[in-house]
Amino acid sequence: MLVPIPAMSAELTRDTRGGGQITRSGTKDGNIYSGQTTRVGPNGATYTSSSTCRDGVVDRCRRSYSATGPNGRTYSGNTATARGPYRVRSIGVHNGPGGTVGVIRRHWR
Repeated sequence: MLVPIPAMSAELTRDTRGGGQITRSGTKDGNIYSGQTTRVGPNGATYTSSSTCRDGVVDRCRRSYSATGPNGRTYSGNTATARGPYRVRSIGVHNGPGGTVGVIRRHWR
């Protein structure tokens, strides 16, 4: 007989060495893992990232992030990765200040 395992979650907040604060949270529900990190710097800069991963024959992860510097410049992006028994593929789109966009594609055997 199979017994369902309830979803698990955890959260941690701590001060950083430089005077800022970081908060991390994570959940697990079956074979899906999710997490979020938020960091606030002493100068008012913020960084937030979140990710979701699914375990399986091919592990798949998605990650997105956004950041705002103390000068108001913003950065954001997202990355998707698939890892199988013989290869890894990753693609990401990253946006910088002034509307600049970068696309990164990787393929490993």
